Amino acid sequence: MSNNIPAVELVNITKTFGRVHANTNVSMKIHKGEIVALLGENGSGKTTLMNMLSGIYYPDSGAIFIDGKEASIRSPKDAFSYKIGMVHQHFKLVDVLTATENIILGLEGKLNLKESEAKITEICEKYGFDVDPKKKIYDMTVSEKQTVEIVKVLYRGADILILDEPTAVLTPQETEKLFNVMRKMKEDNKALIIITHKLHEVEAISDRVAILRKGEYIADLVTKDTNAQEMTDMMVGHAVKLNIERVKPLSEPKTKLVVKNLTVVDSDGIKKVDDVNFEVKTGEILGIAGISGCGQKELLESIAGLQDTQSGSSVIYINDDGTEDELIGLNPYEISRKGVSLSFVPEDRLGMGLVANMDISDNMMLRSFRQGSTPFTDRKSPYKLAKKVVSVLDVATPSIETPVRKLSGGNVQKVLVGREISNAPTVLMTAYAVRGLDINSSYAIYDLINEQKKKNVAVIFVGEDLDVLLELCDRILVLCDGKVSGVVEDPTPEDKNTVGLLMTKVGGNNSESK
Repeated sequence: MSNNIPAVELVNITKTFGRVHANTNVSMKIHKGEIVALLGENGSGKTTLMNMLSGIYYPDSGAIFIDGKEASIRSPKDAFSYKIGMVHQHFKLVDVLTATENIILGLEGKLNLKESEAKITEICEKYGFDVDPKKKIYDMTVSEKQTVEIVKVLYRGADILILDEPTAVLTPQETEKLFNVMRKMKEDNKALIIITHKLHEVEAISDRVAILRKGEYIADLVTKDTNAQEMTDMMVGHAVKLNIERVKPLSEPKTKLVVKNLTVVDSDGIKKVDDVNFEVKTGEILGIAGISGCGQKELLESIAGLQDTQSGSSVIYINDDGTEDELIGLNPYEISRKGVSLSFVPEDRLGMGLVANMDISDNMMLRSFRQGSTPFTDRKSPYKLAKKVVSVLDVATPSIETPVRKLSGGNVQKVLVGREISNAPTVLMTAYAVRGLDINSSYAIYDLINEQKKKNVAVIFVGEDLDVLLELCDRILVLCDGKVSGVVEDPTPEDKNTVGLLMTKVGGNNSESK
């Protein structure tokens, strides 16, 4: 770590949005040749703070110093002039263009593709990136797309890099590759800031940890001198239990759902789910692992009656009396009319799970408005349920009547998960149930899912954090390109590398890994 003038110094930065104080008098320093992890709960002001450094927002008060000199950063173009580059969680690439074309897009002056490709190759060799400058974005993996985004800011001369949730959709092997690149950038005297919720990654890659709580700067810790528990307690403001128990169901598990030869083809004729077979039992959490876009979404939606499937596909629901119901060909309402108690927490919270302009209470009512024997809709029960969900999951909202579109992404997720679990399902399917949630809220959701398992609910849990999948799930089914590449029985943390390899098909095909 350099002892010279900081690469970045923030002094009393304040930013408000109406009555919401996103950041209040935040002061911090980042030096060249170090990696700083920025931690905080949802709504703590992490992204807002970095958006001011990268020119997306401008502070209401306070000052930013770059290499000891006060800087006025009013746009991303200004940020680049100070050699600041931010790699966002959601990529900003044009699919039909090559890596090189995306990297030089928007630059001024005469551009030479051959010279640009040579410069990109030089950057890749220097830091250990693996990307083909001539490859189209639509042919790239998620990891390759992220590489293009990082190379893009380096190509433009960035010495200060901000990485927002960079490992959210990477395998363990891809994450380690990225960390190796970050270490090389650190050796090259770059200043790096990483925003992440994954504390084991904070411990693995960062030199220091900066913690925000409710928009205020709480602490600056040396990573090697702290631990996950201390960091979490500081983020939340009180002690938080950081372990996921593998609970036992109340009775002997029985097969509840059988999926046979399930195949889903999209409108372009591409197989998103390819001949998938598995079963899930009562009192069991079946984890689904895979790189983003490997068919997880289509798999759950086809079971829920939201996706058309090819002939030969079958999803059999086994009733308590042993009789069977075929779900393929039925829509969600028809599935419910058959007495099948199935709840689904979709990946798309507002597009599919909730109605953005409706308040929390009315969104609860979406599950029950057809029930009852009178022409009048029961509003009291949904209102009580809304109050319970807000209380149990600590949903940050002005009131029950607040439209869900006005809530943060994490609070929207809490409302959706709470509603589906309250439906007393016998099968619960969740797609990225804790995506965008801070660590405190995430563990509250894990506890709720475990409670469902105790009640003999059959749970299908699609997750992106392998450490959580290995702790929470009784079995893990791994998808790669829409196919089952393996199943890990009774997983432990030691199986992380195995699951990672299966996510990229290295581990074999349709084989039990354990």
